[in-house]
Amino acid sequence: MSDQINNWARLVPELSVKDIKASLFFWCDLIGFSVAYDRPEEGFAYLDLNGAQIMLEQRNEADNSWETGPFEPPLGRGINFQIEVPDIEPIIDRLTGAGFGLFVDVEEKWYRAGALEFGQKQFLVMDPDGYLLRLIKDLGERTA
Repeated sequence: MSDQINNWARLVPELSVKDIKASLFFWCDLIGFSVAYDRPEEGFAYLDLNGAQIMLEQRNEADNSWETGPFEPPLGRGINFQIEVPDIEPIIDRLTGAGFGLFVDVEEKWYRAGALEFGQKQFLVMDPDGYLLRLIKDLGERTA
């Protein structure tokens, strides 16, 4: 196992994907995750980006016992994965260079939590299987 992960997250989504190589290109080369460990013979990879962790597993049609419905794109309907990154511009440049369009353009948003507002610069993009990622850069907090 890699020394990259100091702390294992208590909640780690595992996404079924159609093509692990295409997914790894997107998640690692474009978004910036690294492979903490993998089992290539099983089409599996555990990814980490500064403590944001996710598992990818290529769908095995012979063993689909965990599928709760049809495996039709876009996958992950109704969910988005918020991932905090140090800067979003380099990620946007890599996505654009690889031909990926943004699902929601860059915006500054402030979300109220009690007497404070927490700010973030964010955008949304879909991975090759249709999972929605919301990449954010923290803008700090202010009084609501």
